[in-house]
Amino acid sequence: MKNMRRWISVCLAALAAVLLASCGGHENPKNLLPVEQEKKQVVNLFSPMEKSDPNAENVARTAADLTVAMAEEKLGVSVNYWTYTAEDYQDKTYDEVVLDRARNNMDDLYLLNPDVILTLGAEGKLMDLSGLDSAKNLRDIISTANTVDGKLVAIPQEVVAYGLFVNADLFKKYDLSLPNTPEEFLECCRVFQENGIKTPIGANRWWLETFAFAIAYADLYNGGNTKAEIAALNSGETRYSDYMRPGFSFLQTLIDKGYIDTEKALVSEAIEGERADFLAGKTPIVMAYWGAANTETAYGKTDFEMQVIGFPSSRGQMPVMPMTGWAVGAQAAHAEDAMQVMDVILSDEALQLFSETNRVISPSKNVKVDCVPALQPLNDRIEEGVYVLGSNAGMSVEQWGNTCLIVRRLLEGASVDECMAAFDELQEAALSRS
Repeated sequence: MKNMRRWISVCLAALAAVLLASCGGHENPKNLLPVEQEKKQVVNLFSPMEKSDPNAENVARTAADLTVAMAEEKLGVSVNYWTYTAEDYQDKTYDEVVLDRARNNMDDLYLLNPDVILTLGAEGKLMDLSGLDSAKNLRDIISTANTVDGKLVAIPQEVVAYGLFVNADLFKKYDLSLPNTPEEFLECCRVFQENGIKTPIGANRWWLETFAFAIAYADLYNGGNTKAEIAALNSGETRYSDYMRPGFSFLQTLIDKGYIDTEKALVSEAIEGERADFLAGKTPIVMAYWGAANTETAYGKTDFEMQVIGFPSSRGQMPVMPMTGWAVGAQAAHAEDAMQVMDVILSDEALQLFSETNRVISPSKNVKVDCVPALQPLNDRIEEGVYVLGSNAGMSVEQWGNTCLIVRRLLEGASVDECMAAFDELQEAALSRS
């Protein structure tokens, strides 16, 4: 965010997409698509729309639509929506568009990425959702990641988990075990490259940060001292750069050895840049979010055995979990109706329907759904309570968006030291505001 990304357009679309609010009376910005314009406008939703194969079923959109229909029926409201998706890296990102709309009270409900949640929450632009009945059923991780200044400002319909999507057949062909540590991962890449696979990792301009998070925060989130370590970061006693340096050094090694095509990554949108080569068996490793394993618009149908595992870390395969979420504008024109819609679509009943349809991890501690076999390795780690957060509103420096932009500097040729200086600058700015 902060120029954040179209990955998020894809990811968020895969979460709940299709609930898009028409705000009526505003000139349509580029790529903004009106949906259900004929309905009486009562509650307006704004969300990204996933670009997809027109012949492929979009399961995520179906799941989200079912919960909105449930709210319309129970509450007697009409829900209208707008959607926006950036066409390429030169367009405004979804996050830039939604920031403008939320700051100008153009809609009632918004689907937001983690850095936008933090930004709008800190600006007082989002309602406190902690009083909703549905909020009582949330997993602790949801409240932790989406609480800003003591207010729960966003709730997702899905807990997004990122992992490595690997072509298990290629790993077996070259007698390779699925990697657990950074060292094992580098060895797999070396073997692939020596056997004619020039760039073993398919990358885009959004998601390489997941490697950095897994390596940086494996101990912070899984070492039993999370609150104290975050407090030390927020006070300036420790440095974000000290945590991030090993992850960025690892990424620099991937770049130096040619395991990533940096030029292609810098201009590639999420999934679209690497999907074709992965499905064709030319690229053994890509990174994506949980829902991408369930839909044919991404990686839900392969001609080979696919496995989704965590990113390499000192504690083994590590899922990375940023928090997106639905939010209500603090000065929304239909705030009361919007809050009621939120309570319905985030109820256990609706989340059970959403999760079963979309086969995803629910934010409710009461909702459990079986996952597809490819996701079992990632799911096992999450059920064990092993993961790192890619976004945490309790940290003084916003993580997901800032780290993405600094990784991009690394791809453009900046040194690891220069990238660490950027984290130090962000931390100093945060400390000056406290």
